[in-house]
Amino acid sequence: PERYGVVEFDSDARVVSIEEKPVLPRSNWAVIGLYVYDNDVIQIAKGLKPSARGELEITGINNAYLERGQLSVQRMGRGFAWFDTGTPDSLLEAASYVATIEKRQGLKIAVPEEIAFRKKFITAADLERLISDRYAKNDYGRYLRSVLAEG
Repeated sequence: PERYGVVEFDSDARVVSIEEKPVLPRSNWAVIGLYVYDNDVIQIAKGLKPSARGELEITGINNAYLERGQLSVQRMGRGFAWFDTGTPDSLLEAASYVATIEKRQGLKIAVPEEIAFRKKFITAADLERLISDRYAKNDYGRYLRSVLAEG
């Protein structure tokens, strides 16, 4: 994980530290880069100073929330796959993985409308309206119709 930010947890799964690209990682938990912040992040970001690598690091924001006692980290265990897509080869690897899963299982990966519907953030009528307004004549819309039919 030394190519990424690394998070260290205590025995109660609370975050102890986060380091950006450490030479000697304190754990095997990489920070994969899916972040949700409140509006305080704007002021925190404005106050960031460049790291030793000369970059403004997202880890600086995460550490600010850690210092405030407001950092929450979700571990992604079995059933999750994450790919770094920072190089052409790694982007191709991720795309191939998604294509294989979708083709073999007949499912789409990370469809926001499907997730919203299954979590009851939107109703069947909302999903139908989205399909009709945006996706009526394409494969994405046909997939969403199958989700709607499943209920």
